[in-house]
Amino acid sequence: MDLYEPINTLKPVDDDLWIVDGPIVRMSIGPGSMPFPTRMTVVRLENGELFVHSPTEFDEGLSQKLDELGDVAHLVSPNKIHYAHIADWKDHYPEATAWASPGVRKRAASQNIEVAFDRDLGDGPEEPWVGQIDQMRFRGSRVMDEIVFFHRTTRTLILADLIENFELHRVPAGYRCLMKLAGIADPDGRAPLDYRLTFVGNKDEARRCAREMIGWQPERIVIAHGQWYETDGVAELRRAFRWLGV
Repeated sequence: MDLYEPINTLKPVDDDLWIVDGPIVRMSIGPGSMPFPTRMTVVRLENGELFVHSPTEFDEGLSQKLDELGDVAHLVSPNKIHYAHIADWKDHYPEATAWASPGVRKRAASQNIEVAFDRDLGDGPEEPWVGQIDQMRFRGSRVMDEIVFFHRTTRTLILADLIENFELHRVPAGYRCLMKLAGIADPDGRAPLDYRLTFVGNKDEARRCAREMIGWQPERIVIAHGQWYETDGVAELRRAFRWLGV
């Protein structure tokens, strides 16, 4: 799996908005595992605090660069499988608030990973970023809800696994067919097929959520795995969520 080099480096996206491409992680797929590139998103709030979405593996050099931007104050788990590195970041920034997504505490305990979360994410923006970052719990799945975020000033939607978009030339040949079958291959990345199937029977709720995201009118969409979308955010949402009939 080719990385989005350089990794562990702040990459400016817009004013007060950066991404960091991280190392590869391996996710369990049936009896085996698959390599996934990782990405975190950093937003600087009006008071100088940093909102860190889906932290990648802790890196000392990256930490020093973040300290130059502002105070690492919010470590955000957007869903129950994006949390593994929050504990290490919390060790280095004990005053930061670790925000828990739905089900993440139980998931971490089942994996024997110790994470001390401080607060739970809700359906609407939390007080530290109200008026700056919109927030919604994307409902409808039987197994996992994801908290989605929209940075108003840059019109950027921030997602984790509701869209995955792997560029096949970066993927080992043995995984390319599987990614196509799962519906997560660029240029038509979507939620993985197994995740989409968990919405069967409750698509009305998911459709409402997808339409709310479209209503935010994002210009760009940052995702955690694969090529993100720098332009045409609304069109990409309609394409990626056509399985819901939006």
